[in-house]
Amino acid sequence: MRARPSQRLRPVTLVACGLAFIPTLSLADAPKPAATAAVAPAVTPAAPSRIRFDIRRAKLDNGLRIVLAPDHASPTVAVDVVYDVGGRNEVRGRSGFAHLFEHMMFQGSANVPRGQHFKLVTSHGGMLNGTTSEDRTNYFEMLPQSELGLAIWLEADRMKSLDISAQNFENQRAVVKEEYRMRVDNVPYRPSEIRLQELVFQGYFPYEHSAIGNMADLDAAQLDWVRAFHDAYYAPNNAVLVITGDFDPDEAMTLVRKHFGDAKPQPQIPPYQPGTMAVQKGQRDALVEDTHARFPAILYGWAIPPMRDAEHYPLELLAMLLGDGESSRLNATLVRDKAIASGIDASTSDNRGPDMFEISVKVASSSTVAAVEKALFAELARVKTSGPTDEEMKKLQARLEAHFLLGLQSNIARAQKLGEYELFFGDANLLTGELDRYFAVTKADIMKVAAKYLVNDRMSRVEVKPPAPAAPATAPKAGGK
Repeated sequence: MRARPSQRLRPVTLVACGLAFIPTLSLADAPKPAATAAVAPAVTPAAPSRIRFDIRRAKLDNGLRIVLAPDHASPTVAVDVVYDVGGRNEVRGRSGFAHLFEHMMFQGSANVPRGQHFKLVTSHGGMLNGTTSEDRTNYFEMLPQSELGLAIWLEADRMKSLDISAQNFENQRAVVKEEYRMRVDNVPYRPSEIRLQELVFQGYFPYEHSAIGNMADLDAAQLDWVRAFHDAYYAPNNAVLVITGDFDPDEAMTLVRKHFGDAKPQPQIPPYQPGTMAVQKGQRDALVEDTHARFPAILYGWAIPPMRDAEHYPLELLAMLLGDGESSRLNATLVRDKAIASGIDASTSDNRGPDMFEISVKVASSSTVAAVEKALFAELARVKTSGPTDEEMKKLQARLEAHFLLGLQSNIARAQKLGEYELFFGDANLLTGELDRYFAVTKADIMKVAAKYLVNDRMSRVEVKPPAPAAPATAPKAGGK
């Protein structure tokens, strides 16, 4: 779960989830269809879990891992292919390649001409997209349940025969560069977020650079480099295929074997060996002059353990305590009571490797950076010494449960999350125990991680400076002798 639910999760109706929540909502367990020879049944947790899916896992001879999660609550299916490649697999001077392939994968394959992937999906009542992060790239479709075969065939065709031509490469390089201009250069405060990431992960390239890449590397990229990157990572034995929604598991496996079974594995997937990230031993500071920012802002970042580390759970709750909702600590103090900030955000990045805890504050027009910092650090000190109240702990657990469950509401949302757990941690079933791990966090745990990680020597700080206000025009003096 990410600690910035307002940006990363969408509100939904629980009845569409096809889940059984226990014991909180007191619903019966979801029925478990009988296991078949095609796929393995879900693994039953050793202890009762708050959430349970019908998860079935399989693996083809070519190494493709499959996760099936049937749910007949709505007549749709989602197909998501998650590749184990992202920004963290790139090397200096060749950043942005994973993001480039997010675009290249829609440029045609052996049986699907350029532009037809979109047309085939949308003309059959579906939607599709792809996303890139530092840790993975995924491509997905959601369609009426009758079109499962189409989605599987489309994903298999581009896995096996993507058209990496010079024309497509040059076309998509230009598209990605324009996206960089639109999403980074011309977006207020976005350059400062990238600068903060560079500071927190300084010297640790897998996360030091943004997955979107940069202009210089895109300009220098050569077609042979791009093809080599594709050949190394976009193979069945480096991917997970997830199908969720209204489908029959055995029929789905028949289609998967038919279309993906002859995909050739990559015999030597490059091992991910990023090395150890050095512990920061002094505050790092930067100033970003942002011509698109209206007000000053301050961004703070601290390196923290990876997602699913035992200490990561209390750090996520700490982020919620500080910045989730209008009644959160920093919003209540800095925005509502003192009116010295116009906006607050606190989050964890949720990296598979070393992670980042971030606090960002937009300074109110009537206030100053110094006033904001004084109030913010006073609040952090209070959390470290007294922690959340019992009432705050109850509220955190309630909001956490709502964010977590609502974030799994749609077929495609569940497919993406199950795919990540299978890819990152080796078993999609681990997702069913996550709420229990969050609910095990105590007030003392939150105080401990706040005191351990949110310290000045491990802090990176970026101050955003907006352009100076234009001088008022002076009226011409009246003439006369």
